[in-house]
Amino acid sequence: MIKIGMMIGDRYEILEKIGTGGMSDVYKAKCHKLNRFVAVKVLKQEFSENANFVSKFRTEAQAAAGLMHPNIVNVYDVGEENDIYYIVMELVEGITLKKYIEKKARLSFKEAVSIAIQVSMGIEAAHNNHIIHRDIKPQNIIISRDGKVKVTDFGIAKAATSNTITSNVMGSVHYTSPEQARGGYSDEKSDVYSLGITMFEMLTGRVPFNGETTVAIAIKHIQEEMPSPKEFVPEIPDSVEGIVLKCCQKSPDRRYQNMQELVSDLKQSLMYPDENFVVQNDPDLESGTRMITPGDMEQIKRRTAYKDTSHEYEEYTEREEPLRLRSEVEEDYEEAEEEGEEDDYDYNPKMERVTTFLALLGGVVICVIVIILVINVFGTHEEEGNQGNQTGPITTSEPSSDQTDDTKYVKMPEVKGRGVEEVRNELTTFGLKSEVTYEESDTVALGLVIDANVETDAEVAVGSTVLLTASAGPQAIPVPDVTKKSYEDAYAALTKEGFAVTRAEGYSDDVEKGLVISQVPEAETRVANGTNITVTVSVGKERVWVPRLLGLSEQDGTITAIEAGLQIGSVAQVYNSEFEEGMICYQSFSQGSYVEPGTALDIKVSKGPENSPQPQTVYRYNASIMAPTVEEAPDYVSGTEVVVTLIADDGMVLLDTKTSGFPLAANYYGLKASAGIITMSYTVTTGGTTSTDPDTGETIAIPGMTEPRSFTRRVEFTPE
Repeated sequence: MIKIGMMIGDRYEILEKIGTGGMSDVYKAKCHKLNRFVAVKVLKQEFSENANFVSKFRTEAQAAAGLMHPNIVNVYDVGEENDIYYIVMELVEGITLKKYIEKKARLSFKEAVSIAIQVSMGIEAAHNNHIIHRDIKPQNIIISRDGKVKVTDFGIAKAATSNTITSNVMGSVHYTSPEQARGGYSDEKSDVYSLGITMFEMLTGRVPFNGETTVAIAIKHIQEEMPSPKEFVPEIPDSVEGIVLKCCQKSPDRRYQNMQELVSDLKQSLMYPDENFVVQNDPDLESGTRMITPGDMEQIKRRTAYKDTSHEYEEYTEREEPLRLRSEVEEDYEEAEEEGEEDDYDYNPKMERVTTFLALLGGVVICVIVIILVINVFGTHEEEGNQGNQTGPITTSEPSSDQTDDTKYVKMPEVKGRGVEEVRNELTTFGLKSEVTYEESDTVALGLVIDANVETDAEVAVGSTVLLTASAGPQAIPVPDVTKKSYEDAYAALTKEGFAVTRAEGYSDDVEKGLVISQVPEAETRVANGTNITVTVSVGKERVWVPRLLGLSEQDGTITAIEAGLQIGSVAQVYNSEFEEGMICYQSFSQGSYVEPGTALDIKVSKGPENSPQPQTVYRYNASIMAPTVEEAPDYVSGTEVVVTLIADDGMVLLDTKTSGFPLAANYYGLKASAGIITMSYTVTTGGTTSTDPDTGETIAIPGMTEPRSFTRRVEFTPE
């Protein structure tokens, strides 16, 4: 049982509970080895006791841990301790998309499309790694405080569905695809459908299908026509409506075939929202089948109403409500029969029932024959193979005299010389627990099992714990902890112990620039002398490089900004003789600047040269703002953070940013003033002093003082 303040895995201190779901509880924790906050998702007890589920859960979580993408909540670690199974993930400060929608009632189409683009990019990265989410919904999408959208729970949904976990665990049936509702095969296009339902909810503030029970909702996903979001919000653009409806087609072949196609249309909808450019896939037309007329469709619906509804009822209905649902279906069928009598086509309901019954009976007979043949053909070979080479768990048919009748036993597999994780996963599938201790070995490679406390082929009671001894490699020594140290100090500490060092760099919001964020292998891990240790050094908070938008069309500029992790803010139309009509002639942050992810760029689009007898003179400023000189700032030290502002003489603020790197690019067009002033502000720390206490004679240290500094530059603009 998880308690606040307890330590998991000798490194994760549980701080507080921050969420709960059908399958797990989520806690905020602190990783004491890397000194960072993480989210720990702990499986609920009913799932921890399911050995098959635990094995699948570990495998899928480890696969998800290989995903690294800005729009995915990264998985750091997977572990087990005292029957507590957990995964450690990136801690994202923010709210779920579900709560965000509830807070705003519904989102504007631009905001919804922007969120959908980021979600699609995260899902696309997973699909490229052959990982399907299977549970896309607003509850599994997080919007961080800085506006970044992240998808969570990758790989976990697959572990649950493959072990027939009930629907209350798998999340809301409101977002499930028809093929998932049928219990059939699901692939990347199932995620497309669920994302379409999520977009529908973002745009309208509601889900398209609702009902009193999960069965009723599932049947609606399968049978009922998808409503248009414009029925609830008429101002939704045509292109966005088309995208949602294409995502939510009943047939997977009619949806977007991959996330790349979806992202392309979403980006285009930002530029041309009212154009109907969405191409609907129609495999039937492509194969030459004629279009069904409305009359044909009505006839088909009447003939199949009872059969289809009964089939879906038998597949999905819950045991506590069969009478109500069957009666409703039979009433619908009787109404269809009465309407059919008024039509002038030949239809015999009794003959239809007889034909259906005979077809089902024939199918059952064929299935029985096939099963008997398969057993006869393959059963003997399997038994012979098992007798000659048993690799899996075998329940003993003749338990020894000291075994009780209620206890199940399995035979211990061969574990020596195999990888630790491979062995532990196999033991879990057999219903056995395991603990691992490491010892140095000159003959067994690092990470391989040396021995176990149970002999191979020995009978072991299900639920028992097997003690494994694994190799820590030859002459293993502990890796010193170098996190939060400068790279120079870390390098000296590691090389002193005989390790090789590789430097890597990464962003960090918590670790200062120049200090070590993390190390691989981790501190205190025992490895062989001479092992290469990779240390990741902080380069400061994550910053995004601003691309050049000048000279691009509004559409291309918007796409370029989004791909760079930025957003487009206000868009203004201005006269400009430098750039052709329709081209971007101004961007609020110049090319080469570094800004926070999600920053909005204001742009201006050229309307061409102004047709006026006496056009007003406009100016431009294209320059590189250099670092403070010795004459301007004698006490300035390279690398100090400087606030740089550029204000034109007419009061227009052209630049207002912080930077520690120079030169700073500046590109501005369409200026009405002919000059401006650059102001640079920074702080310096004066040296501390000492004084002597006249009464005691003690020396007192007086710390230095932080003082602000600033200076200005006059710059002239160039006429366009």
